[in-house]
Amino acid sequence: MSGDLHCHTRLSDGSMGIEDLIVLAQKKGIETIAITDHDCLAGTVRGKIIGERAGIKVIPGVELSATDTQTGRIAHILCYFPDFPDRLEGLCRQNQVARKRAAQYTMLKAGAKLPVTNELVLKCASGSTNIYKQHIMHALMECGIASEMYGEEYNRLFNPESSDYIFMKPNFAPVEEVLSSIHAAGGIAVLAHPALYDSFDLLERLIPLGLNGVEVWHPTANKETVDCLVAIAKKNKLLMTGGSDFHGMYGHKNTSLGSFVTPKTQLSELTGYKARQKRLAKKAAEAAAQEAALEAQK
Repeated sequence: MSGDLHCHTRLSDGSMGIEDLIVLAQKKGIETIAITDHDCLAGTVRGKIIGERAGIKVIPGVELSATDTQTGRIAHILCYFPDFPDRLEGLCRQNQVARKRAAQYTMLKAGAKLPVTNELVLKCASGSTNIYKQHIMHALMECGIASEMYGEEYNRLFNPESSDYIFMKPNFAPVEEVLSSIHAAGGIAVLAHPALYDSFDLLERLIPLGLNGVEVWHPTANKETVDCLVAIAKKNKLLMTGGSDFHGMYGHKNTSLGSFVTPKTQLSELTGYKARQKRLAKKAAEAAAQEAALEAQK
């Protein structure tokens, strides 16, 4: 049993609702998924309930946005199985505010260059917790300005090298703070898609800070990248995950649900990780107690 552990819904920048996503997983024979909306845990409880009815295991998760303070690049950390998800709410709100503020500037720039209104963009973002590039492109398609989500118009507006670049990058929380918050919430921290944001140096820096895993199988990772990440993971005893980064019609290259997955062995290691860690901690505590007792007898 494998699982697609990177899926987005309408709550962030996906085009499908939670129920539709789970029905799709059921139709495709995918037994395990993780809903990992950006800086949003709202779909976790509902997803679990709907999943149980459909015979689909929905792993609780969230994709937390971060800033690599050394490079200024955006980074994403996937959090799975948080014991205390409420402890992540403050960080999620902080990141949501940063994203919303940046989106307002982006929409102002879009309105100055194109005959599209904020009201239409907001309509396209209905149901989401924020405004994303996909919602702006959806509005442009509604107006007949763009004919596709990721085409010439997208590159003109969202390619940093374009003279018509409109995107304002949000000022997310530092990546070290995000990693610490995940651990404080009792979650498993996995660096998402290192190839997408060129986060290989960051991966090496986060390992000593307690990073638990890395997303190996992803649409942006070719065979060479996968082999490299597998080697790093094995060397540093990291968990390995995979997922399609599914966004429905808002996704790049029409990536379908289940096209990239976490293999059975790695999925089992992820789901059993906390239990193993507790057993190891218990053994270490018992060994320390025995050693202390022996010292006391001397």
